[in-house]
Amino acid sequence: MISGLVRKLLCILLFLYSMPLMAIDFAEKNHSELYKKLFPVADQFTEFTGEPLSMSVYKGEQHIGYIFRTRDIVSIPAYSGKPVDMLVGMDMQGLFTGAYVIEHHEPIMLVGLPEESLDVFAAQYKEKSVSDRIQVGSGKREGYENIDGITGATVTVMVMNQTLSRAARKLAESKKIISPASKQKTITEVKMNLYRPRSWTELTGEGSIRRLKLEVSDVDNAFKGTEGEAVKYIYCDEQDTEVNCNEFIDLYYAYLNQPSIGKNLLGEDQYNWLMSEIKPGDHAIALMANGMYSFRGNGFVRGGIFDRIQLHQEGKIITFRDKDYFRLSDVYAEAMPDFDEMAIFIVRQANELVPANVFQLELMVRRQTGPLKSVFTSFYADYELPVDYYTVTENKALDEDLPLWALLWEQRSVEVTILIIALIMLTTVLLFQDIVVKHPLFLKRFHIGFLIFTIVFIGYYGLAQLSVVNVLTFAQSLMHEFNWQTFLMDPMIFVLWVFVAMSLLLWGRGPFCGWLCPFGAMQELINIVSRNLKIKQWEFPAAVHERLWALKYIILLALFGVSLQSLAQAERLAEIEPFKTSITLHFAREWSYVFYAVALLLISIVNRKFYCKYLCPLGAAIAIPGKFHLFDWLLRRTECGQPCQVCANECEIRAIEKNGRINLNECHYCMDCQVTYFDNRKCPPLVKKRKRKEKTDKAVEDYKVTVESTGGVTAV
Repeated sequence: MISGLVRKLLCILLFLYSMPLMAIDFAEKNHSELYKKLFPVADQFTEFTGEPLSMSVYKGEQHIGYIFRTRDIVSIPAYSGKPVDMLVGMDMQGLFTGAYVIEHHEPIMLVGLPEESLDVFAAQYKEKSVSDRIQVGSGKREGYENIDGITGATVTVMVMNQTLSRAARKLAESKKIISPASKQKTITEVKMNLYRPRSWTELTGEGSIRRLKLEVSDVDNAFKGTEGEAVKYIYCDEQDTEVNCNEFIDLYYAYLNQPSIGKNLLGEDQYNWLMSEIKPGDHAIALMANGMYSFRGNGFVRGGIFDRIQLHQEGKIITFRDKDYFRLSDVYAEAMPDFDEMAIFIVRQANELVPANVFQLELMVRRQTGPLKSVFTSFYADYELPVDYYTVTENKALDEDLPLWALLWEQRSVEVTILIIALIMLTTVLLFQDIVVKHPLFLKRFHIGFLIFTIVFIGYYGLAQLSVVNVLTFAQSLMHEFNWQTFLMDPMIFVLWVFVAMSLLLWGRGPFCGWLCPFGAMQELINIVSRNLKIKQWEFPAAVHERLWALKYIILLALFGVSLQSLAQAERLAEIEPFKTSITLHFAREWSYVFYAVALLLISIVNRKFYCKYLCPLGAAIAIPGKFHLFDWLLRRTECGQPCQVCANECEIRAIEKNGRINLNECHYCMDCQVTYFDNRKCPPLVKKRKRKEKTDKAVEDYKVTVESTGGVTAV
């Protein structure tokens, strides 16, 4: 019955697959309204063509500008780990005619901030030049244009600024609107073999360590003339004589790679450890501070960006993510002061920092002027490595930049390696399952341990929870223009999908749903604890259970149909998956989403993996190709189901039918049935065989005893 339903659904899916042009027309119609907003006087828009990809705009015969999508030119991960895609207009003089956000995945916009605030931010670029150096905030800086940020979304708008500026410059250079950046570069090499003993005083005196000191009055003066002027902060209790209430921050910073600086500051052991942690081409910067203001900030969370500090060099803005941060526990330079806050930040090779050239440290300060509004100002301090510590060679042509996906793989190489090792271990267990299941205690412990790994590492650390949105995106790319780079942008998710594709051919849906889905693992562990506590389980009657199976396929079909019209709308409807709430956003969301996710987890107390069995569209999506698996690894006997029902009764997913057949569309590959299959104290055919053997062995033993007791003579 279920297989017949699946065949019908597949026919409908193939029919919908044949209508991709309708989806394209719908998307183009939506964007065409934005084209007119970007160029109101235009009467002709071409297709997106060329490299970089862009659309030419005409008024009659006159070429008046270009329209481009930022994702087609650059892709910089924002707070969510995914880029913000903007539709941008630029005229033939290199002036922006406007910008609109057309796709984003920022979780902060789901927690109270209106979507329109991103467009309000992007609108500030109108009539600014692609040649302008633009910064977010109100800080005065020579040669820079200022735009306002968004309270609560500082990281997002910082990345948007970088994305839009870099994409526009790249397009303008390719169209010869502005002169391209020089392909020649002065090559400098830090003298890594030079070491001189230096005290704190000598390091600061020669400029190896620089200082940015701000009094409260300096900050107050910087906000004069802005809405932040009226906001007064009380930083400390002036009656506390041990605290200088006028000291906003006293910040020291230094370049650590050069041994005369790094070894004297960190000590030889800590310096050697740091150099072993970073990769060739990376640069380490130390920050040490006292005062009432933290350069790290209290709102920073794992996976995000430090939004109070960044570096600038030759028009490049260098931000720091969590993986670029090391705690600095101690420093050893002679006569150095004590610090309340210390850290090491790593500038990755992709940012192409030239330590011998001047770069600037930016410290951003925010004042909240309303519930959803803030103003920003920034303070800057230069740094230049002393000339004794580097050499300059002749100009050389720059190598072509590595593609962004390659840089991301390089940055996440450790996580990818750990994931691949874990997948190899899982594959080994699955391939040699006939041996493993004969050791049920090991299998049980391995399964529970792997589920914990899946939740902690794959889910909360790697943010690699697969989603039906990935399936819809893949389907859309097959219909339109497939690009591997799109899927290579998230290394851990790519590796997981490669494994899922392989495992579908070998085992079907089970290895992912039973071992690699973080939300599924959470449900599984909850149910294991529940059963150990002897909490009574509640199941649907068989007829209802079999019909509820179909729900997830219906949900998948609906989402797929909507995605043909609008992938963005399908992504919103895909919130039927509680993954974003429970894994990506760590339950920090509106109460209705949290209630839904928690309710599904609580149901797992009395019904094993309720969501996975009945509602999960991702499970349905991978179950369909899983029907074409090549092998049947799960062993059955002729007695299974006729009359034996032990495995069917014990299967908490209820994937074993009354006739003994295992439904691999629903099986989560826990292998409990295989443990029973080889257990001669649970599997009835084996129990019968064991008892027969024990009876025979006993008869033989009795015979031997009789022979021995009669001296070798037995009665006939």
